[in-house]
Amino acid sequence: MTIEFFAHPFSSYCQKALIAFYENDIAFTYRMLEDPGVGEELASLWPMKRFPVLRENGRVVLETSIIIEYLQVHHPGPVKLIPEDPDLALEARMLDRFFDNYVMTPQGRFVYDALRPAESRDPYGVEEAGKMLDTSYVWLDQRMEGRTWAVGETFTLADCAAAPSLFYADWTYKIPERYGNLLAYRERLLQRPSFARAVDEARRFRHYFPLGAPDRD
Repeated sequence: MTIEFFAHPFSSYCQKALIAFYENDIAFTYRMLEDPGVGEELASLWPMKRFPVLRENGRVVLETSIIIEYLQVHHPGPVKLIPEDPDLALEARMLDRFFDNYVMTPQGRFVYDALRPAESRDPYGVEEAGKMLDTSYVWLDQRMEGRTWAVGETFTLADCAAAPSLFYADWTYKIPERYGNLLAYRERLLQRPSFARAVDEARRFRHYFPLGAPDRD
């Protein structure tokens, strides 16, 4: 049975999983959440109604990092997104959590705040999110000095997380020019064919971005 992937192409977390599909040319059926009835079906599979969700042979897999791990276990390909070396695998998982928790999460606070009614906005929360991104940018710029990818010279799960995180974070809370290592890493991610494909597929939805998508990337 074909993999079903419940997702939306403009979602950062969906893009993270799409990178894994595209890296190893894994076939799947795209269950686009804009299509009639797909949202209701997603809700029947996962009451939280969060996406992406993968379904194959009656098995439902939740959460992006776990979907990527599932693909490596059940649909292995030439690109090992979870390194075989145990220590490198731990490092990849650690950086995966870093990008999700300390880049994408604060970036999302800006976006969700912009979607709220004016009287319900949270300027303090947005300010704190900006401080977290400031700290993350400093740490990442230092880490990426002399590196090609987040974990050594191999493209991994961590880079799947980094690509949409840094893509949208720079739109939301611009990475300062002084962080050359980080900006160069972001550019390498944009040039990676798997992520470039995900970005291109989402272009027609850029009007959804509540802060206004910049005329670049």
